[in-house]
Amino acid sequence: MSLQTIDAKMLSKMFLAGAKNLENKKEWINELNVFPVPDGDTGTNMTMTIMSAAREVAALGDDGTMETICKAISSGSLRGARGNSGVILSQLFRGLTKGIKEETEISIPVFAAAFEKAVETAYKAVMKPKEGTILTVAKGAADKARELADDGVEDLETFFGGVLEHAKYVLSQTPEMLPVLKQAGVVDSGGQGLVEVMIGAYDAFLGKEIDLTVEPSAQSTVGMSAKSSYDVQAEADIKFGYCTEFIILLNKTFNIKMEMDFKAFLESIGDSIVCVADDDVVKVHVHTNDPGLAIQKALKYGALSNMKIDNMRLEHQEKLFKMSEKGAAEAIDLEETASPQAKDAEVKQAQTNEPAKEVGFIAVSVGEGINEIFKSLGVDYIIEGGQTMNPSTADILDAVDKVNAKTIFILPNNKNIILAANQAAELMTEKDLLVIPTKTIPQGITAVINYVPELSVDENEETMLQEIGNVKTGQVTYAVRDTMIDDKEITKGDYMGIGDKGILAVGRNMVDVTEQMISELVDDSSELISIYYGCDVEEEEAEALREDVANAYPSCDVELQYGGQPIYYYVISVE
Repeated sequence: MSLQTIDAKMLSKMFLAGAKNLENKKEWINELNVFPVPDGDTGTNMTMTIMSAAREVAALGDDGTMETICKAISSGSLRGARGNSGVILSQLFRGLTKGIKEETEISIPVFAAAFEKAVETAYKAVMKPKEGTILTVAKGAADKARELADDGVEDLETFFGGVLEHAKYVLSQTPEMLPVLKQAGVVDSGGQGLVEVMIGAYDAFLGKEIDLTVEPSAQSTVGMSAKSSYDVQAEADIKFGYCTEFIILLNKTFNIKMEMDFKAFLESIGDSIVCVADDDVVKVHVHTNDPGLAIQKALKYGALSNMKIDNMRLEHQEKLFKMSEKGAAEAIDLEETASPQAKDAEVKQAQTNEPAKEVGFIAVSVGEGINEIFKSLGVDYIIEGGQTMNPSTADILDAVDKVNAKTIFILPNNKNIILAANQAAELMTEKDLLVIPTKTIPQGITAVINYVPELSVDENEETMLQEIGNVKTGQVTYAVRDTMIDDKEITKGDYMGIGDKGILAVGRNMVDVTEQMISELVDDSSELISIYYGCDVEEEEAEALREDVANAYPSCDVELQYGGQPIYYYVISVE
């Protein structure tokens, strides 16, 4: 007999299978990126996003209900979202779970409505939705789901199969919607990622043999008991000494924003986090060096009960002495050096004793030299990342937690990080997080330089937005495959000069490509050319380039600075 509904257990299985299939295909999806750069990351970003949710779903095991599974999918993907494709995927899951979380079993009409809610939510998250992308594939799937539901289809196998086949068809048409895809000879990589999730989910529904094992993250032991998490901890150096458990008896609605904020705080002071919310209570488990911080934060949400704090270092010491008195004496050091996470907790504790300053800055940056430039300009916190590794929403929220300021400007410095930053701003409840949508490192540097402490937050925001629009950026890297883009034939191994809106120069000589790219950026109004050379460029080479550029454009000031960035030999800005 054909199935007409699915339960929570099947939903969990389908979601995990979809996540695993995407993970298996991530490198192939990376290669579908239009620009043949060595840091194509759509598959990686989508995988890290969905696996963040998959770990929370897997931790529920067979005890997961429709509501807890939906919460795990939504919360996990929102916090783990990386890159534009990852943020859009998380928003699709957010909308989908809103449509099914209150059901005990999901029927075709419910699925159709949930698919529509998913697309509506994702489109709202993107300021200027572009057709021919993951959004288009998702909308096509939702439209087909509605059509099948309205036609009275009752068999889920027919329904899922029809939705999947139509999603594949829409994906195949994306090159006709975006000329850049057609010229490059690829379909949209984000759309392909979504289809891979759907394929995995459908295979699980059909009962195919699938490995659903999900490796736990370094910061998550959701679902483990205090004893089992201690056993894992005993195998390694204990970074966080107190196993802290309690239940919060909620005195107000504990919504997803509060839950994510609380989890972010727990992760900033420890690891082995468990935070499972029900209607009236929240079960909390954390390993930390300062249980008081966790308790103080929890008291904002309600009264506490079932409190339990164990000193794991002492327990571990006793265990080792039983094994070997000599071995224990050599292995145990109760004055061990604090871990980076513990230091972060100490910083936060210090912050509670100091008044918050009015304005702070966070910048996403990569490269020793560029990091130092931002710090010298007064940026409070650097999130390591960028084109080669997009930070997640959770990474941004954690960074905000470490800056003791009432208002914080964040500089994403990459167009693929802006959505995650916006998502973090929406979820932040304790501070004002303002996103300056910088798409490149030079734009970020310009934004900070133009900040004036004497002006108001609104005036500074307006000034920075205006000034970053005057910055033109070019970046030099190499091609990892043959392709055709912007009517330029590119061969694997070619050097490419990539501007704000496309490829400006291609060739076999790096200096020639760089100088040609600069010529495309400079015009009669240009006054300043800044050159940031990467970790793979010798200082003498960079200095020779600076001299050539200075001679070619005598009316411009030409600055040379060490950036230390990987992948990109040169980052050039023209103002």
